[in-house]
Amino acid sequence: MNKSELIKALAERTQISHEEADIMVHAMIDGMKKTLCNGGRVEIRGFCNFSIRNYEAYTGRNPKTGELMQVPPKRLPFFKPGKEFKEFLNE
Repeated sequence: MNKSELIKALAERTQISHEEADIMVHAMIDGMKKTLCNGGRVEIRGFCNFSIRNYEAYTGRNPKTGELMQVPPKRLPFFKPGKEFKEFLNE
């Protein structure tokens, strides 16, 4: 399911207009982005947790040339499925 399919499903299930569903989905995603960018954590009980992990700089190797290169520090999103979601998948 992509974002447009999510918007369509929300509109159909709640019997609201497509435009209202679009606003709701974008508001949710924007709120999650802002929380994560500010160092917070997003928890959707029974489904998942989103957080940001910080990675230090390190010396890596270019796989094509074998040349050593410095990889800068970075922040990456991390998804952790919830217990109920994992149990649902394995039923």
